[in-house]
Amino acid sequence: MFNRKTIMAAIAVAGIAAASPALAGDVLLTVTAAGDQFEYDLDALQELPKVEFTTSTIWTEGESSFTGVALSVLLAEAGIDSGSVMATAINDYAVEIPVDEIDENAPIIAYLQDGEVMSPRDKGPLWVIYPYDEDEKYQTETVYSRSIWQLDRIMGAK
Repeated sequence: MFNRKTIMAAIAVAGIAAASPALAGDVLLTVTAAGDQFEYDLDALQELPKVEFTTSTIWTEGESSFTGVALSVLLAEAGIDSGSVMATAINDYAVEIPVDEIDENAPIIAYLQDGEVMSPRDKGPLWVIYPYDEDEKYQTETVYSRSIWQLDRIMGAK
């Protein structure tokens, strides 16, 4: 039988877990291409070449620094070099990104904002980010719509 103290403790722990960023070892991103599946936890993403830039966004106050891996690197690992990919969030929101509009440094799959892991409540743990302030081509409704947060899946064809 559970008493009030036990129930309150369980609720508190569950609330902390829901607000906390994913722990190391948890699969944060799955990339699928032609039947092959690649899974990345935070450590695996951090082992890939890092891209870092500072930019403002339409969703945050002022400028923030973002650290992550270039989407192009993940696609190259999966053998995706043409067509488009479908990027999907935890809530099943999905956007299509043409591969020919992805370059070596943009967009990135950000796993840090201002040096901190992002929680799902703060658009994390993964967020597709472009260097919006770098070029007007990144300041369009199309690019903003592709800036999917809470990213957890990418699907494409080889």
